[in-house]
Amino acid sequence: MALLEIREVTKRFGGLIALSGFKLEVQQGEILGLIGPNGSGKTTTFNVITGFLKPDGGKVIFEGEDITGLQPYAIAKKGVIRTFQLANLFFDLTVLDNVLIGFHNLSKITMLDELLNTRSRRKEKKELLGRAMEILQLTELDSHKEKLAKNLSAGWRKTLAIAVALAANPKLLLLDEPVCTLSPARVASIINLIMKVRDSGVTVMLIEHNMRAIMDYCDRIAVLNFGKKIADGSPERVKRNREVIDAYLGM
Repeated sequence: MALLEIREVTKRFGGLIALSGFKLEVQQGEILGLIGPNGSGKTTTFNVITGFLKPDGGKVIFEGEDITGLQPYAIAKKGVIRTFQLANLFFDLTVLDNVLIGFHNLSKITMLDELLNTRSRRKEKKELLGRAMEILQLTELDSHKEKLAKNLSAGWRKTLAIAVALAANPKLLLLDEPVCTLSPARVASIINLIMKVRDSGVTVMLIEHNMRAIMDYCDRIAVLNFGKKIADGSPERVKRNREVIDAYLGM
């Protein structure tokens, strides 16, 4: 059984059809790239999966459960976590505090625990701090932990967005352009991080325009054009597909 199934999803914005009968399966443990020209339906797909948009038709199935139309927070609690093209960070907080905020869905602390500073609150705070430091080490952000997010470079902000997403304990991590426009050094670092995340047991689905990167590290690529899937397969197979070349790669 696939981890995620998108079954005949259609999404309209007035007279514009953003997705038309779109079908896709995401397998446990893979890195799947979603590519296509601007306006092809990639971000709409992410928004439908994560509940930010309700489809006009079709279903989204996660771990065998129909999650179509659930609220984003409910879908996130099930382990579907995304980053955004423009990093959704608290820029006036430190790197460490941003990651700690990422644990909010997992916290069992009540308002009363906070007010009374109970033993359970202190214990959880200590545990979460330890987990946050593990994530910062994994993402190589540990040396930046006291920096304000607004003082990070664009590449490190994208890394921090991934770190915050990891704090939410994802089963499926959706990354929106994690390496686009970055320097070769930061691209290599983030690719290495994505590989480590996958090796830890997290399935990854990503939107990306950096074709060299996506062809190198994705196990499989799906291609959208005008809201329809025109190809789905290995990077080698996709880059030889004439329809893909005409619609996107040959631009």
